[in-house]
Formats: sequence, structure tokens, C-alpha cells
Amino acid sequence: MIYASDLDRTLIYSPAALGVPEDTPGLVPAEIRDGRVVSYISRTALKELTALSPDIVFMPVTTRTVAQYRRIDLFRETVIPDYAVTSNGGNILVNGAVDEEWRKRIGEKVLAESAPEGDVRSLVLAALREEWIISERWCDGLFYTYVVHRDLIPIEVALELSEKLYGLGWRVSLQGRKLYAVPAAVNKSDAIAHVRRTVRSEPMAASGDSLLDRCLLDSADYAIVPPHGEIYAQRENGPEMPYRFTDSSGVFAADEILRYVREIYHRLSATGVEAQ
Repeated sequence: MIYASDLDRTLIYSPAALGVPEDTPGLVPAEIRDGRVVSYISRTALKELTALSPDIVFMPVTTRTVAQYRRIDLFRETVIPDYAVTSNGGNILVNGAVDEEWRKRIGEKVLAESAPEGDVRSLVLAALREEWIISERWCDGLFYTYVVHRDLIPIEVALELSEKLYGLGWRVSLQGRKLYAVPAAVNKSDAIAHVRRTVRSEPMAASGDSLLDRCLLDSADYAIVPPHGEIYAQRENGPEMPYRFTDSSGVFAADEILRYVREIYHRLSATGVEAQ
């Protein structure tokens, strides 16, 4: 069985995203930078994660760049996955090293299917006022990340920008203070499908919270989502979704997510379904 999960705001949480004070009992540092904790995981979730059956292939699947993923202490020291998907699917790490063949394939697909990044940048900067943008970053040569004053951005502006970029083969996601502009070819589901063919393991459970995670969730046999983030907001204002939602939001949603993964594995094993 495979368990593929988004990281930030799904399994690990920045201090701003915790939903509880930093001194709340049961929090464990997941990432420390310059002597400061920049993300946490709950102690219960960490216990569940380290206790996953060896028959479960755990794969982090994140929009973080390669460098941002590598600085997560949790995945360098405590839980060391054989495979990880970074850069929203643009890079696959195998035993910590970039799969160069995959990266080349994605680069060629982006050139063939999406508008040039310069055109996209011009549209974003035309849509967003200068005072709304805190910083801009071109990530791993694949997509843009803008740190923004989210409360200043009218929802109509974000929706109009999303529609314009969609027509150019790009996707927009607004997560917390970050706005992502990503080529459609750079997605988590294609990268996971590639890894699934490699590890030859079925079925798959997945978890995530943002619109960039939807393709990952839709490609899974079992999907669970915390009640915060873009997916939950869409559910509140739209049709029913074929996902399970946790009762808890914030950092402790990860406890329920990992218990669900364990339950799925044991249920499949008990019914004689191949879970390896």
C-alpha cells in the first residue's frame, strides 16, 4: 500500500497555521531553521507515522522546492522516505537524489503545453497591486510563488486571474499568504503515477488540503482532507466531494489522518485484500 501526503497544513504546520498556541502540549518540532522552529508535527501524528507498517510506502508530496523539502529535519533524521515528490510534481527524489530523467520530461512537457513564464508573470503583476505583494520567487525553474497580503486581495481578482491563466495552461492556488502560479503539466498526480509504476504497490491512500492537492486525492483509492484550506472552502460552497474530512482542524488534524491510513491498511489486510 502507498500513502502519499501533502506536507504543509496537512502533516506539518507553521506556527501561523497550527490553530493552537505554540506552547500547546503535544507539539514536536518538524523543521528548525537558524535556531527557530518553523514547522511542527503533533506528537501523536509523529508516533503514528513512525509506526506505519513497513508494507506501507510513505511518500511526501509537496509544492516545496527541493531545497525547502531537504531542510525539513523530520524527513532527514526521523522518517526517511525512499521517494518524495517536490516542486508540485516537477521533481521526484529517489533516496534523496533528483530523478533527472523525470525532471527533463517535465521540462519538455511544460514547454509544449503551457505559455512562457514571462507572459504569466506579466498577467500576475497586472492583476495584483504592488502593495498586495510581499515577495516573488521563481521556484526550481518551474513555477511562481508570491507571498501576499491575502486579506487585501478581492476574491474576484483571484478568480479572474485563475481563469486567465487556466487558458494559458497554468493553474492558480491561494494557500494562506502564498499565491502559486503553476504550469498544468507540473502536477502531483502525474508524478505519483510515475512512482506507483516504479514501486508496484497498490492501493493508495492520500491526504492534502489545497487545490494543488486535488489531482493527488482524485488519483487515490482513499482520500482524507483536513477541514481547513482551499478544498474545504470549496466543499462549504459547492457540491459534495468524494473525500473523508477530519473532525479536527489545524495541527491535530494530522492525528486523524494517520489513524485513518492505519485503519485502511488493517481493514484491507483483514479482508484479504493485497496491501503490499
